[in-house]
Amino acid sequence: MISLSSKDNAVIKNAVKLIKSAKHRRREGLFIAEGLRVCMDAVRSGAEIKALFITEQALEKNPAEADALRAAAEKAYLLSPALFAHISDTQTPQGVLCVIKTLDKTAEFDTIKIGGKFLALDNVQDPNNLGAVLRSAEAFGVSGVILSGDCCDVFNPKVVRGSMGAVFRLPVLHVESLETFFEQNPQLNTYAAVVHASAEKVTDISFCEPCAVVIGNEGNGLKPETVAACKHSITIPMNGKAESLNASVAAAILIWEMVK
Repeated sequence: MISLSSKDNAVIKNAVKLIKSAKHRRREGLFIAEGLRVCMDAVRSGAEIKALFITEQALEKNPAEADALRAAAEKAYLLSPALFAHISDTQTPQGVLCVIKTLDKTAEFDTIKIGGKFLALDNVQDPNNLGAVLRSAEAFGVSGVILSGDCCDVFNPKVVRGSMGAVFRLPVLHVESLETFFEQNPQLNTYAAVVHASAEKVTDISFCEPCAVVIGNEGNGLKPETVAACKHSITIPMNGKAESLNASVAAAILIWEMVK
């Protein structure tokens, strides 16, 4: 294990850039997972661990997990708590962080040709929301998630952490345009989630495979062109006075109705 002590070390600088820059993550083909549980999820999922950053305190507190992470990582670095805090994206760092090779699960989307129930996200920007949506999608057994080109980066550290490991296990497909993707996959029965009272109630729908439920931006909902590209419009019936739900909450309800 290599001990690092300087913020100016090239390895440290690269880790900081991976946390802060989606462009750098895409260019390097790498992303960050921070926290013991998320890093162990990466190992169990067979992700390629390029580097492990860990503190002495984390080594002593979790010796078995630390040994597993060290065995899985190509390189391992020992950091002081102060230096680890410099690369951490959390307020109370656990002292465990991995650099991981970007996952490519697009091949798994061949299932669209034969069936499956999918979630599509249109311009979802909040990484905490996206992480929570991925967590729900994986928990309820969604076949995969389709992200429009203007969605938040799925490998944003907040997304990875908030997904509770779902990002390692759930097929995720990035497409430039949902409208184009739907045109190219006409076998998909597509449902636009809207707040219009005239839309069909989700509780009245029988979702037949293959299908996709589409959820929009946190503040603005679905783009008009995305709604127009869908075969159906659905809504979550609400008895209270709230006009809409948080995107991750709405997603959990819609996913449940889709897969139950």
